[in-house]
Amino acid sequence: MDSAPTNLTNHFLIAMPALRDEVFGRSVVYLCEHSERGALGLVINKPSDILVRHLFDKVELPLQRADLAEQPVFQGGPVQTERGFVLHESLGEGDESVYAATLSIPGGLEMTTSRDVLEAVSGGHGPRKLFVSLGYASWGQGQLESEIGENSWLTVPADTTLIFDTPVERRYDAALALLGLQAWMISPDVGHA
Repeated sequence: MDSAPTNLTNHFLIAMPALRDEVFGRSVVYLCEHSERGALGLVINKPSDILVRHLFDKVELPLQRADLAEQPVFQGGPVQTERGFVLHESLGEGDESVYAATLSIPGGLEMTTSRDVLEAVSGGHGPRKLFVSLGYASWGQGQLESEIGENSWLTVPADTTLIFDTPVERRYDAALALLGLQAWMISPDVGHA
């Protein structure tokens, strides 16, 4: 009897030490969507050298939120690296997003790719907490499941405080701590006896 496929939407992927890829080595990926068709996520611990205020300058919007000005824009993944992705709190259960291109994620977050969320923030409105990235990570049908089976990733239900409130340099260790682990406890050779 086949078991139902695992849905890892609203989970973190934590790179195993053996994963030495430039993009994904020591990364934590927040999965915005996972289905039988594949997966889409944002790397939450790889800041770029662009600050949020620079991004607002580039899109010619004033930034009225001093609390966001010095936050980094993140390298969300290797796909569409010129496109912006804004991860933010949702309006509330049952509410439709006010933004044009938004993916509602079970667990209380939304990912918006349309300019209107930046316009709202520019005007001093919009979501209170947000995470901005350029690019995203994606996996085709069965690809992520295969990589997990090859011990490339650990998975754990997401904790949004890690995305919005944990300093960037501590996010990898904090994600491991959600599993009760520390980096030194994980052998790079796990599964290769």
